[in-house]
Amino acid sequence: MPQLAQLNIARMLYPSEDERMAGFMNQLDEINALAEAAPGFVWRFVSSDNSAVSERPFEDDMMIVNLSVWEDVDVLHAYTYRSDHARVFKDRKLWFEFPSEAHFVMWWVPDGHIPTVAEAITRLHHFREHGATAHAFTFKQRFEPPQS
Repeated sequence: MPQLAQLNIARMLYPSEDERMAGFMNQLDEINALAEAAPGFVWRFVSSDNSAVSERPFEDDMMIVNLSVWEDVDVLHAYTYRSDHARVFKDRKLWFEFPSEAHFVMWWVPDGHIPTVAEAITRLHHFREHGATAHAFTFKQRFEPPQS
C-alpha cells in the first residue's frame, strides 16, 4: 500500500540561536516525539541534531525543512490540525515569515520508500509550477494513492 510523504518549508524570522526563536526551538523535541507517537506516523527526516532544523538544503540559510512519511492523508491531517501540534502551528507567525509561494506538498511513495530532501524539494517545485496533480498536491486538492 502506498504511503504519503510530505514536505513543508519555512523561513525563520531570526537565526535559530536567537532568543526570539526559543519559543519554537524549545518545543521541537516535544513536537517531534508527538509526531513519532501519532497514529499513522511512519518516518521523519532527522539530521545530526535529531531534528531537521540544522539541515539547510537551500541557499537561504534561514529556510528550514520538515519531511515525513505517513500512512495516509487523514492521519497526517489529524496530527497537523487536531493534536498538540496545532498549538505550534497556530503560533507560526511568531517565528516564521508568511510564505510568498507554496511551502507545503504531499505525494504518494511506495511502501518503505524513504524520500530524500532533494526529492521532496523537486516535488515542491513541481507543485509550484503545475499546481495540484497526482505527482504533487496538498490537503486542499487531494489525490488518491496509485493502484498497485
